[in-house]
Amino acid sequence: MTELTILMPCLDEAATVGGCVAKARSFLEQTGIDGEVLVADNGSSDGSQALAKESGARVIEVAERGYGAALAAGIAAARGRFVIMGDADDSYDFTGLHGFVDKLRQGFPLVMGNRFKGGIAPGAMPALHRYLGNPVLSFIGRLLFHARVGDFHCGLRGFDRAAVMSLGLRTRGMEFASEVVVKAALAGWRIAEVPTTLRPDGRGRDSHLRSWRDGWRHLRFLLLFSPRWLFLYPGLVLFFSGTLLTSVLYFAPIRIGAAGLDVHSMLYASAAALLGIQLCLFALFARVSAQGAGLLPRQPSLERLLGFLTLERGLAGGLGIALCGFLWSAAAFLRWLEADFGALDPRLVMRDTIPASALMVAGMEVALAAFLLSVLRLKEER
Repeated sequence: MTELTILMPCLDEAATVGGCVAKARSFLEQTGIDGEVLVADNGSSDGSQALAKESGARVIEVAERGYGAALAAGIAAARGRFVIMGDADDSYDFTGLHGFVDKLRQGFPLVMGNRFKGGIAPGAMPALHRYLGNPVLSFIGRLLFHARVGDFHCGLRGFDRAAVMSLGLRTRGMEFASEVVVKAALAGWRIAEVPTTLRPDGRGRDSHLRSWRDGWRHLRFLLLFSPRWLFLYPGLVLFFSGTLLTSVLYFAPIRIGAAGLDVHSMLYASAAALLGIQLCLFALFARVSAQGAGLLPRQPSLERLLGFLTLERGLAGGLGIALCGFLWSAAAFLRWLEADFGALDPRLVMRDTIPASALMVAGMEVALAAFLLSVLRLKEER
C-alpha cells in the first residue's frame, strides 16, 4: 500500500483539473512521498478524464451523481494509507500539503483545513458564505457535536483511509463534508487543523454549489444527527414550563404585570406540556432508529435506559397515567351530576378537566410509544 492518495472529485473541470493534478504530482515528487493522484470523475462531458490522465492521475468513473458519491467511490478505490481530498477547481494549493501529511503521520485520523486561519483571497468566497453560511454552520456543528473545528466545510482535508471507511458514511450530496466531521466527533477522534489558503477557482464559470439549497442540506443534516437539540432539549423546556404553569394556575389565577393568566392560559400550558412529551419521545425514537441504521454510535447511558424501558413497563406506566386522568375526569363528572347537569362555572370546572384530559392523552402517548419503541428494537432483540 502506498502512503498517500491525493483525491480530487471532478465534474466538468477541464480548465483546471490538469493543473491541479500536475501540482499534486509535483508535491509527491518533491517530498519523496510514495503516493498517487486519484481523480473520481462524476460524469464529465468536457474531456476532464483525458486531461487528468495526461497529467499523471489515475481516473475512476463514478456513475452515481453527487459530490459525496464521487468522494465515497474515490476513498473506496484509493491505494494510500492516508487520503487528502481537495476540489479540482484550482482553489487549493496542492503543492503545500506538508502540514496535512505531518499531522496524519502524528496519528491524527482527521486533519481539517481552515480557510479562515490561512487566508481567503479577494473573490475566492462569496460574502454570504464567508460571513454568514460557513461561520453559522460551523458554530452549530461545534455546539451540537463538540467538534473543535473552525471551518466545517473546507474542501481540503486529510484522513486515515481505514478510519474513515469505518465510519459508514451514507450521504451522497454536498453534506458529505459535514458527515465526515460529525461522525468523527461522535467517534471521539482527535481532529487537527491546518491553516489553508483559498484562491478564486480557475474554471471561469459558476460553481456547482447552490448557496441556499446546499446550506439547508448541511443544516438539516446537522439537526437530524442531533436528536437532543432537535427534539429533546426543546421538549424538556416545553414539558417543564407547561407543567409548572398548569400546576400554578390550578390553584388560582396569577397576574404578571398588566396580564392576568387564568384557565385559558392553563389550556395552552397543558398543550405545551403534551407537545414537550411528544418531542422527548421523538428524540428517543430518532436516536434508536439512527443507532439501528448505524448512523449514530451507541451510548451506554441510553442502552441502560432502554434496558429499563420494556414494553410491559411502558404500558403499565402509560395506562397508569391515563387512569389517573380518567379518575380525575370522573370526579369532575360527578360534580356535574350533583348539579343535575346544569351550568357550572367554567373557571372552576376547567381547572379539573384541563389537567385531567392532559393526563389521559399523555398516558396514551406513553403507552403507544412503548409499542413503537419495541418495533424499532425488534432487530436488536432478535
